[in-house]
Amino acid sequence: MTTRDHMITGVLLGAGQRGEVYASYALKNPSEFRILAVAEPLEERRKEIQRLHHIPDSLAFESWEQLLAMDRFADCVLVCTQDRFHTAPVKKALEKGYHVLCEKPMSPLESECVEMGEYARRYGKTITVCHVLRYSPFYTRLKKILDAGTIGDIVSIQHIESVGYWHQAHSFVRGNWRRKDETSPMILAKCCHDMDLLLWLTGEHCQQVSSFGSLKHFRPEFAPEGAAPRCFDGCKVTDTCPYYCGRLYLDREAPGVTELLQKLVALDGSREAVEQNLKTGPYGRCVYYCDNDVVDHQVVNLQLTHGVTVSFTMCAFTGVGSRITNIMGTRGQILGDMEGSWLEIRDFLTDDVTKIQIQTGSSGHSGSDDAFMKGFLRTVATNGAFELSSASMSVESHLVALAAEKSRTEGCTIDMEQYRQALLDQLARKEAE
Repeated sequence: MTTRDHMITGVLLGAGQRGEVYASYALKNPSEFRILAVAEPLEERRKEIQRLHHIPDSLAFESWEQLLAMDRFADCVLVCTQDRFHTAPVKKALEKGYHVLCEKPMSPLESECVEMGEYARRYGKTITVCHVLRYSPFYTRLKKILDAGTIGDIVSIQHIESVGYWHQAHSFVRGNWRRKDETSPMILAKCCHDMDLLLWLTGEHCQQVSSFGSLKHFRPEFAPEGAAPRCFDGCKVTDTCPYYCGRLYLDREAPGVTELLQKLVALDGSREAVEQNLKTGPYGRCVYYCDNDVVDHQVVNLQLTHGVTVSFTMCAFTGVGSRITNIMGTRGQILGDMEGSWLEIRDFLTDDVTKIQIQTGSSGHSGSDDAFMKGFLRTVATNGAFELSSASMSVESHLVALAAEKSRTEGCTIDMEQYRQALLDQLARKEAE
């Protein structure tokens, strides 16, 4: 951090899994970053952050309101509360003079996304939304190839978000993001990453959006005969159900079963604690008898500026979680798999095919999480002079995702210019009142 004479300091609002991930950068890089304070309503999680970061009780709070009532005493605020509780702490932090890291999505409400972007401009501070994939070795390399004109002008893109059947069951059927009225529509919660990437990679803006999708499978009428409301309550199909909680959370040989996943069920991660929580908690429910309502598959079509078209597919029913991209240009084509960390470039003039294997880091999202935090700290250190992912960029990608949901539910094509202008007019009326 050569632009400052001291390390960057921050405070953490929300000590859930993502908040812990971003804060952990300070533990791995103590000369660059330090967490000074935490606000978290769950005592167990708050105490864990206190222990890891040596935070005194005087700087540990149950609510963000208590923490942000104090005069500014750090460089930045990490807002990692649940989806619907980002706007108020983000606005207060900007008012106090902090730079802000905001976990994605910014908000499930279009008006709040626009309002946060306006607040960043008003107070001259930055909001860096956690679009961590921009910082990944895979997409960083892909962006450089595209910007170099290797395949000419981009004409069309096919992009697939392979959610993974176990991830869908954990997060979007049993877990925190299962209901759009409590959190966000899935196209925003899971795929604002993708909307952001598509705009960033192309350097284009979105003009029109259409979308289709539904909750097809995780419904009571598809429960197999013999299924019970909870997996451990005498379910007779545990041997044949791929979503049986005992396999997904206790069998370390099963896909996706990691120490991190087990800690999301029970903080200490022990087999005994995980098994006990599965007996009583949300992750032990039968996937066919939950109160979920978000989609399990959705397609989105985008018309970008300069005639570029995009076809995006998100689907739960895949073996692994990955992103697969096919970019078609006037002079060549690029195929890529983020999880496999490979790119294949075909040159139309020579018909040569170049295969690139990309070295990824050990942090989450294929090395993206640590790279993102390093970029965020550089944004703070330079007072916004370096800003790879600005608030205005994030607002646009969020609006594209929310427009896709509006298209899906209302059965219409959304004109993005009219959509944006209506939101700006709404904000102007609100401020005039």
